[in-house]
Amino acid sequence: MAELIQQLIDQGYLKTKKIIQAFKKIKRQDFVLPDLQSESGENVPLSIGYGQTISQPLTVAFMLELLDLQEGQKVLDIGSGSGWTTTLLAEIIGPKGKVFAIERIQELKDFGEKNASKYNFIKSNRATFMVGDGTKGLPEQAPFDRIHVAAAANKIPSALLKQLAIGGKLIIPQGINFHDIILIEKIGKDKYQRQKFPGFSFVPLIESD
Repeated sequence: MAELIQQLIDQGYLKTKKIIQAFKKIKRQDFVLPDLQSESGENVPLSIGYGQTISQPLTVAFMLELLDLQEGQKVLDIGSGSGWTTTLLAEIIGPKGKVFAIERIQELKDFGEKNASKYNFIKSNRATFMVGDGTKGLPEQAPFDRIHVAAAANKIPSALLKQLAIGGKLIIPQGINFHDIILIEKIGKDKYQRQKFPGFSFVPLIESD
């Protein structure tokens, strides 16, 4: 993984010191299935079962850099899966920050929570995992400084826009076959700025029954 991290730095995907440090500390191998351990340092998404994946490191680096995370922020992570990105988020925002991770599949929620606990983020209450419909967000904990969505939506859920703090940022893939990463900044009540970054691929964001 050290070689891949250096590649991502050289290619300009990893830029910020605290994000680079988080990538080095939070080992991707701690978040993959046992039979894929040897592939954890590859720059590809890997299956974690249930039709879901642990994201490609390049994509995670790109999205985290765009989020411009700050210490002490409250973050919502939707589609937490393996728990890798949740744990990276928790590391970056520091001990005064808090990440709420939503996963719709109970078994993956348990998997991600177990993986994050390897870094003491569950016991210290820096990360909280739950099962739910990520498209509805988590209104009881809103507003959020940052919202990270790891699956592609056909349309951006209005609940997530409402739950974003003014000055907050939401990053979400959007599209049907090929996906754009959309970065949204809330600049006032019901006022948003958007940027689009094309050329990615994600699993779909699904509403729970």
